[in-house]
Amino acid sequence: MVAAKVSNDEVFTDVALHLQDLVLGNPCVEKLLGELAAYAAGRLSSRGGEVSCSISLVRSRKSSTAAGSDQYARRMVRAEDSCGQGPGTAAGGGNGTVHVPDLGLEERWPQYTRSVAGYGFLSVLSVPLALESPNRAVLNLYSRLPNAFNGHRIDRVEAFAEQASKGLRLVLRMARLQDTRDELKAAMESRTVIDLATGAIMARNKCSQPAAFKVLLRASNTRNIKLHDVASQVVAALSGTSGAVTHFDE
Repeated sequence: MVAAKVSNDEVFTDVALHLQDLVLGNPCVEKLLGELAAYAAGRLSSRGGEVSCSISLVRSRKSSTAAGSDQYARRMVRAEDSCGQGPGTAAGGGNGTVHVPDLGLEERWPQYTRSVAGYGFLSVLSVPLALESPNRAVLNLYSRLPNAFNGHRIDRVEAFAEQASKGLRLVLRMARLQDTRDELKAAMESRTVIDLATGAIMARNKCSQPAAFKVLLRASNTRNIKLHDVASQVVAALSGTSGAVTHFDE
């Protein structure tokens, strides 16, 4: 078993590099998951042993995301997400790799098995991806044959998942940095508009900065409008334009 594990690791060392190439060509996390699912299905299928693949991802402050290698895999992962139970949910909840040899005989998740009964898949293998907390992701493989995932094949899928995790961690770090950058830019732009409006009120009312800011704050609370929006209206009214235009170099 150890020798097989080493061999699988060697075979899949290119997976993380392939993911990095996907990121350079397509930085959107959602689209990248779809491409990764298709790539995984291709790499992990064999002659007479074709599989479909889905990937589910949960990120902090983001809605859950799922993608599939084909429409059938997408149906499977959506069904599991809808009923809140199944092998992928169990794997993502800290139970490690979850194997379903035959869905027709599965009793752990009755609602899930009823939901997917007509989709044609009989075997499921769900492997958690090792991501930085609080991110969680699961790689799900589906086969139309019962008992499609034996010990050797499970080793191969886990080796693939280990390498895919490395690339996905990089993708999520980049996405987090982009989100932080966008949030900082929005905060700076909002602060600039508020400062402009405060200065305009100071000039018109001949008052101090704290007094001018209180005018803005009172208007925001009274009218139940965001402070930034009130400030934009003030700047627009005094300048005769549609609003303040702020710019920060990228």
